[in-house]
Amino acid sequence: MLNLHSRLPLLTRQTTPINKLPHIHPPHYRYQPYRYHYQPTTTPPTPSYSNDQRNITTMTPQTRKTRILLLSDTHTSPPTPSQSTTSSAYRSPLPKADVLLHAGDITKVGYKREHEEMLAMLKDADAELKIVIAGNHDITLDEEYYNKVGYLRHKRKLGYTAALDSKEGGDGQLENCAEIKALYTNPHAVAAGIRYLEEGLYTFTLSNGARFTVYASPYTPEFCQWAFPYERHIDRYNPQSSVSVGQFGVQAPNPVPSYPGVDIMLTHGPPYGIYDEVVPSGSYVGCEHLLKATTRAKPRLHVFGHIHEAYGGGRMDWETKKMEGIRGDPEDMLEQRCLYVDASEGGGKGLRFGEETLFVNASVVTIRYHAVNAPWLVDLDLPVEGQ
Repeated sequence: MLNLHSRLPLLTRQTTPINKLPHIHPPHYRYQPYRYHYQPTTTPPTPSYSNDQRNITTMTPQTRKTRILLLSDTHTSPPTPSQSTTSSAYRSPLPKADVLLHAGDITKVGYKREHEEMLAMLKDADAELKIVIAGNHDITLDEEYYNKVGYLRHKRKLGYTAALDSKEGGDGQLENCAEIKALYTNPHAVAAGIRYLEEGLYTFTLSNGARFTVYASPYTPEFCQWAFPYERHIDRYNPQSSVSVGQFGVQAPNPVPSYPGVDIMLTHGPPYGIYDEVVPSGSYVGCEHLLKATTRAKPRLHVFGHIHEAYGGGRMDWETKKMEGIRGDPEDMLEQRCLYVDASEGGGKGLRFGEETLFVNASVVTIRYHAVNAPWLVDLDLPVEGQ
């Protein structure tokens, strides 16, 4: 374990040999989409919180109530200034939290100036730990892809919605991938609490004693020649003993551990059928293999984005396979600058690890790239170091 900064969380990287993971037989059926995008017919009372409280965390003998701010798909859109008159809940300052999670698509098309602008936002955020992964639009964080074909987006000065073979512009300046990645990993970023994660399993320890694991992955099924792609028939999330529908015999480079090995999953893309519906077709475009892995891991929280129009969240009961949708009150979200969810024991309905998972598509922008969706703020009980 390496203490990167005396006042900051500890970070360790875990690797679990595939042959040490529990053996799970391949299913004899295909997963069907859960179609859990529909909200309750009645809106539950919206819990309130104080953004100015000094001590966010509360303690029980085996857990710490920890506040987590969820963002995704900011696409180089910082929060609207607090003094502006706007109907957007995505306003400055971001709510205070113990942990900030960003599920990728930080930028529109990965220019250095875009990363610098969003890093300024992350550094200003009031959180002890700020965990960030890339998304398919963050093309300069996928060096292999950028050097192979991604550079054409910059050379041709393509817009953030243009196809790679478009002939827009021309003679644009190329970026240095190593320099851009260093923006997230240099001492200044580390001192600000930023931890940039590549695909794999990590363990963090907070100053309040909470110790938790995060499985991270920026990869999504291939889509219009963007970054971090994989073909849909490839299962990169499950060990060979439990490989899901698709190509057998391909070893996942960083498989998701089974329950109880993961507290939080942070992926850019959604699982199949869970907050992944696109318009106007109504198709479900999430990954079946990721759904298989999430079902096997049963994390406390799974955060993602990628599908802007599927913004939303809900609590999955793994026994009944039913999702309880969560809907916030627009006035409360506007006032609080977030959609607040209390999934702790103190909130009266604590999340049951291994029996429930809170799924959140935290995309800040809409399908038209308007940054108006409220960040999610979740109170969650996390295990204590040594428990």
